[in-house]
Amino acid sequence: MQARTGSSRLPGKVLLEVAGEPMLAHQIRRLQRVEELDDVVVATTVDPADDPVVAVAEAEGARWFRGSEDDVLDRYFRATEEASAEVVLRVTADCPLLDPEVAGLVLSTLAAQDGLLDYASNVVERTYPAGLDAEALTAEALAQVFRLGRSPEAREHVTWFLLRERPDLFRIGSVTDDVDNSDLRWTVDHPRDLELVRWLYDELDLARKPRSYREVVAYVREHPELATLNT
Repeated sequence: MQARTGSSRLPGKVLLEVAGEPMLAHQIRRLQRVEELDDVVVATTVDPADDPVVAVAEAEGARWFRGSEDDVLDRYFRATEEASAEVVLRVTADCPLLDPEVAGLVLSTLAAQDGLLDYASNVVERTYPAGLDAEALTAEALAQVFRLGRSPEAREHVTWFLLRERPDLFRIGSVTDDVDNSDLRWTVDHPRDLELVRWLYDELDLARKPRSYREVVAYVREHPELATLNT
């Protein structure tokens, strides 16, 4: 999980309070419930401003890695090497409603193909709410992206080269849901996004009672004002 405090739109957002705790802490706990994962690594930067990110990771029992602030692809590649990972699940730290079962489904989709896929995600064809994004790729595919992806976009967005520049080089799988809820926005980039997440955590007691994303969707659909709060 990539995490840093230097956000221009909502500074320090990964450490902002949700249900009385840093948003980052909630997401680490959600990742730790992904049965298909062996380990959780928070990939942050060498900037001293990100010392609190490391502190939260340590408090939650997650591993951490510190690397380049701007070259996020390099940070992921180095973190993968240090962890001796064979498969990487990529998520971002501004998605505190991430669903462990959905993330696990992305991982198991890659694994089930038994070497026939290099990458699987639920972002190629969007049917899940934004904020449930999960990308799984083999360490070999990540290494190839690291070697060949040289554009600024490729270095910043990690899978940009694989999806946007040279998808012909990779075997890509798409995970979709049977209902399209892609109109919902559950990622945190702006103050209204944070307002929505805080509301859902408080009303559904999500910090203490893990609920599937389908339960959260049902609640939001019953309260249309929430669906449009951060449109």
